[in-house]
Amino acid sequence: MTSSPVIAVKPLGFPWETADPFLFCAYHDDAYPQGNALMGPQASLAGRDIGQDFSRKDGWSMYHGDAVPGFPAHPHRGFETVTVVRKGLIDHSDSLGATARFGRGDAQWLTAGAGVVHAEMFPLLDVKEPNPLELFQIWLNLPARNKMVPPHFTMFWSQDIPRLATQDAAGRTTEVSTVAGQLTGAGVPLPPPPDSWAASADADVAIWTLRMEPGARWTLPPASTGATRRHLYFFKGQSVAVGGQPVKGHSALELRADVPVELVNGDAEAEFLLLQGRPIGEPVAQYGPFVMNTQAEIMRAMQDYRQTQFGGWPWANSAPVHARETARFTRHPDGREDKPGANEGLSLRA
Repeated sequence: MTSSPVIAVKPLGFPWETADPFLFCAYHDDAYPQGNALMGPQASLAGRDIGQDFSRKDGWSMYHGDAVPGFPAHPHRGFETVTVVRKGLIDHSDSLGATARFGRGDAQWLTAGAGVVHAEMFPLLDVKEPNPLELFQIWLNLPARNKMVPPHFTMFWSQDIPRLATQDAAGRTTEVSTVAGQLTGAGVPLPPPPDSWAASADADVAIWTLRMEPGARWTLPPASTGATRRHLYFFKGQSVAVGGQPVKGHSALELRADVPVELVNGDAEAEFLLLQGRPIGEPVAQYGPFVMNTQAEIMRAMQDYRQTQFGGWPWANSAPVHARETARFTRHPDGREDKPGANEGLSLRA
């Protein structure tokens, strides 16, 4: 008798629970209304805790923004953020002097390393129609040897991210987008930042999104190493069978990584996020935006930030946004610009 490939099933919360080498995943799905002259919501902000609004009132939040939704300048040290924007746009600015507008399928990978300050604002550009925003921000830990590496900024434009579209015997399609990790048939994976845990040959890190048509069948291939941990997040759809086990309602599933797992979708389109990787297996000490190995290192991070601001903030305010007409782009710390189609997965060490 074959044991189930499903180890555990839990309801989704906020943020989503993850396992080493990941720290957490925040899923933002905001139904923003039309934009106003400041690129904020054309709606009353009454009743919201401005500066700390996670209310989802009317289907959206301001987060830490006061005019434009988003996250004004804040520090990080000791880990990486991987931000995958499915709908809408993010205006990025950081203490390295880099700035960007990205989204609509793009992914940004930021190695905070020894320390970086960045702002992530959500400009609402359309003044006549709603401005939906949907994104994942995934925190990926760094091993102790790389906690204090120089910060590194990478942009993956949507058209460069490897994808696989496959049909089952009934002609129903499953589409897989691979921000990290190799999937047979999807093409050559984009290189992760050089100091990332994902750059280790045996780390087996994968960050994939899956979209399945109603009734579609697809088999998730086994991971490369038996030590890998794998989580599948079922976040859109009505029901799915995972390795023969029925799942109703949005859930986080921990799966065995050493065996193939068949997914059989129900009667509605379904979407999933896959996070997998071999655990780093080191102590984790975390205080807000700082993730180190010991409490002494956390205290040092706080002291360093108070003294240096991780290089200072070169922008006129803490929540910069670009002009409404600005197209997607990246400007690196040395002034070079990168736009969709110009370079594939261009990255730069600060």
